[in-house]
Amino acid sequence: MTDMCLVSVVIPAHNASSTIDETLRSVRSQSHEQLEIIVVDDGSSDNTVAIVQQHAAQDSRIKIIGQDNAGVAAARNRGWQSASANFIAFIDADDLWGSTNIERQLQTLIAGGERTGLVYSWFTVIDAASRALAKAAPCFHTGDVLDELLAGNFVGNGSSVMVRREALLVARGFNSQLRAAGAQGCEDLLFYCRVAETYDFAVVPEYLIGYRYLPNNMSSNMPRMLRSWMLVADEMAARHPDRTRRLKHGFQNYSVWLMRKALTGRKFGHFRTCLELVLRRDPLLAMKILAFKLPLDILVVIRWRLEARLRRWRRGFREPSACFSIGEPKRVIGQQ
Repeated sequence: MTDMCLVSVVIPAHNASSTIDETLRSVRSQSHEQLEIIVVDDGSSDNTVAIVQQHAAQDSRIKIIGQDNAGVAAARNRGWQSASANFIAFIDADDLWGSTNIERQLQTLIAGGERTGLVYSWFTVIDAASRALAKAAPCFHTGDVLDELLAGNFVGNGSSVMVRREALLVARGFNSQLRAAGAQGCEDLLFYCRVAETYDFAVVPEYLIGYRYLPNNMSSNMPRMLRSWMLVADEMAARHPDRTRRLKHGFQNYSVWLMRKALTGRKFGHFRTCLELVLRRDPLLAMKILAFKLPLDILVVIRWRLEARLRRWRRGFREPSACFSIGEPKRVIGQQ
């Protein structure tokens, strides 16, 4: 039954020439072959479009849409609004899919019935060379998940989900205004929250996503990510005042995580700016974080760094880490 279902894949791409080839190969190698692959070029100035055109010449499922640079949210919206299918999956131009991701997500979404609006898969963090660095903690949140999302983005990234078109319409797609407010970064979380207000979630409990972490990607700007989360929290608080405590808990968790990330990356300016943002929003929470959270976190960071050095030393005597497996495109259906 699912073999007959068309799935539209939306890939926003901005100056993605170093990764878009591998991303497209991972999409084209999906075991579910009934795909419409929409690459939205978000004003790239490199040869991203030329690489996509090479793939399109081999695979007639691929089409390219161009727009002036407007950010990832606007590019995703342009893509899904142009899509033909009732099931739409998103993948960023530097991430990867395991070959059965679409098949498993589609099966799960259909099995959940029309009440289920979104399905996600687990992800592995990969580096610039597609080597697996770490697996995200397994998550089993399903059904009504709004409270869990307000406490933290358990989905983890924008390449892990497939959504029903009706859910996209109800959620009004992705909010492109966060970029205009200088708070780009949590568009995914806001979209998931909006979907969760009306629809159930489902999960494919398999590591089928390769989420690439690079030093210069969007999530590396901690103060901007924190400002983005604050705007998401403000929107949710306006509609769900009964969940204020849950939102405050999520704000604390996210603030601590970002500040610890800044410390481990030696981005002390980012750490200071994040702390200032917390102080302005909730001075008592800032004092609590400084007094009870960060001291322990700093000790954990020191231990982590020592263990990381030891692992790197030991790795010199072992084979390098395996790469995230994507397979190869199994067929050519375009020009010969």
